[in-house]
Amino acid sequence: MLALFCLLISNLQGQVLYEISGNSCKGKSYLLATNRLVDISFLDTIPNVFRCYGRSNKVVTEFAMQDYEALSALRQAALLPDSIKLSNFYTDEEYKAIDNMLTVNLGMGLDKLCRMKPAYLTEMLRAELFKHWLGYDEDRSMETFFERVAAEEGRPVYGLDDIGETMFMLFDREPFHWQCEELKKVVQYPEKEVAQERTLLGMYRMGHLTDMAFQVEGPDNRTSLSYSDYQIYARRNKEWVKRLRPYLKDGGAFITLNAIYLGGDKGLLHQLREAGYRVRPVNRRRLG
Repeated sequence: MLALFCLLISNLQGQVLYEISGNSCKGKSYLLATNRLVDISFLDTIPNVFRCYGRSNKVVTEFAMQDYEALSALRQAALLPDSIKLSNFYTDEEYKAIDNMLTVNLGMGLDKLCRMKPAYLTEMLRAELFKHWLGYDEDRSMETFFERVAAEEGRPVYGLDDIGETMFMLFDREPFHWQCEELKKVVQYPEKEVAQERTLLGMYRMGHLTDMAFQVEGPDNRTSLSYSDYQIYARRNKEWVKRLRPYLKDGGAFITLNAIYLGGDKGLLHQLREAGYRVRPVNRRRLG
């Protein structure tokens, strides 16, 4: 009975690691679904993940963050244009509530942060909520582990998005008034943000990537990570399939991407299969 239970768990967890082949690929590549809230120790429970990385000669991720100029550009992109004042988009009561939430959680209020875009403030608040309630530790996040290791080893790291696309996805993927509404949501209903992320975290640990997609895409989702975001991710997935083609053709790619992008009928895994690739989960019993 214990052996059966262990086999079941390994198969479920194996569903966050996939082998990609076929479609004229010269060799096999691997795709790891990541979750930034998950500690690096979780990697030890994913069957064959280190062997797959060892078989690879390059890492491909959403955006390679190693370049200092790129990081500087991202910080600049988080600033509001001089012509826009955040206070104009909220009532006095709402503005005070946002100021209080930022002060309590970040130690800084809108006297210092009023020049930042709402999307940036939303993400900062979400990160602090997750640190407090879900144990998020940026320094121990599995999300960037293999990217960091590859950089230390001198192994090439490639980004699927360039700096401009990354800035758009982080700060401008939704209209400004929507950004303002989402910041207000986080301030008014922080418990919904935490509950949503806790649910997604549980699904991730079980390897249920399709359930994660449905959770975000579903009509009952009223959090800042919502249906509109998922639709943007879905459109980007189609472009990513094209950009992955040269890396997959050569083989030996180790791809790390947020699990939110991968599951469901609009997810990257489905899009890769539609493009003719063979995509199979890696488990303890078989490493192709």
